[in-house]
Amino acid sequence: MIGTTSRAALAVALIAGLSACGNDDSGREANPLLIAAKSAAQTATRIRGAGKPQQTAAPRTPEQMATEALRVNPGPLILVGFESLGRNQVMAMTGQNGSTRTYMTPSEEALILRNGMVIGTRGLGNDLSVAESGTEALIHAGRSGQARRVMRYFSGDGLERPLEFDCSTAPGPKPGVVVESCSGHGAKFQNNYLPQGGQIPVSRQWLGPKLGYVTLQVLRP
Repeated sequence: MIGTTSRAALAVALIAGLSACGNDDSGREANPLLIAAKSAAQTATRIRGAGKPQQTAAPRTPEQMATEALRVNPGPLILVGFESLGRNQVMAMTGQNGSTRTYMTPSEEALILRNGMVIGTRGLGNDLSVAESGTEALIHAGRSGQARRVMRYFSGDGLERPLEFDCSTAPGPKPGVVVESCSGHGAKFQNNYLPQGGQIPVSRQWLGPKLGYVTLQVLRP
């Protein structure tokens, strides 16, 4: 049986590996694990340079966050890395309707997933109202093909604004990884998935022009 610490370390390693596969056309390529490590190092440098006697706690690493969450929460959990925000967050499942699950933070930021694919966000700002992906079956089957993706966003007037993208799926550079490449409205993005048994335990997915990419790892299904 894999212990809590080992599962947390495995989760971090899987996310790091999948993030390395990603191709962010916005020029904001960033591994959230490296961001966390860099932030901790910069904090330590500032403390030494200022010569202050007090100690400032370094930010918790994703592995530490995952270990603590697995210890205190018995329910389904995911570890999410927000690349554009430079932070990581553990989210707990707060609701389920069939294959659709809602995962939320204590501050009520939420991701809505269907079989591992993000279909909505709440409380993050510039939220994705709903995503309708014609590539879902292709991704879960690990097959190449083409389909359309529609992503609807909340606008300032409270209405949904749809963006349509032409997408194709193909095997990725690493075994088992499926790459979904999409373009439309002057934007290009690439999602990476590791489908297993009808689920997607590890992925890197684009939420939209403002929110950018997130990496997701299932800590407890």
